[in-house]
Amino acid sequence: MTDTDPVLRALAHPLRLRMLSLMWPGPMSAAELARELDVSHALASQHLRRLAAVGLVELAEERTRRGGRERRYLTVQGTPLSDQHDGTPMLAETMANTLRERAGRRAEGSEGVTVDAELWVDPQTWENIRSRLADLATELHEAARPPHTPDTIPLGVSMMAFPLRDVTRPQK
Repeated sequence: MTDTDPVLRALAHPLRLRMLSLMWPGPMSAAELARELDVSHALASQHLRRLAAVGLVELAEERTRRGGRERRYLTVQGTPLSDQHDGTPMLAETMANTLRERAGRRAEGSEGVTVDAELWVDPQTWENIRSRLADLATELHEAARPPHTPDTIPLGVSMMAFPLRDVTRPQK
């Protein structure tokens, strides 16, 4: 059995991916995440601890609430998904599950962008497009607000773009 990067293993659960997305624009507690994701507080806490253990979330604030201490966590800013070079099949499967779940929640009649392609382009075009896609992802993340903020809409965004091995090249 091979050792898998602990960060990648933490990312390889659809619920944890959703938690990271929800905590990107602002801190949330396990109780808030549980309500938003319709899971038990214990399950949300367990997944939150896993994300914290690998450094994907950090404690943003502690506050007194109902006589106890509430810990609110924030996604560590950066793009851990975009930097994954190993274990891509596991990450791709998790993203596929997330995409299926989000597609089921697509707002009826809403406009979106859907692309599935296997293309051949020159390296400079690829680098240009890859850079622009990364910039667009950063722009979306920077514009994100906490769930249910007035005058916002929820979006589903899943993206993977990468060079492929040429497996169809004829043998000489």
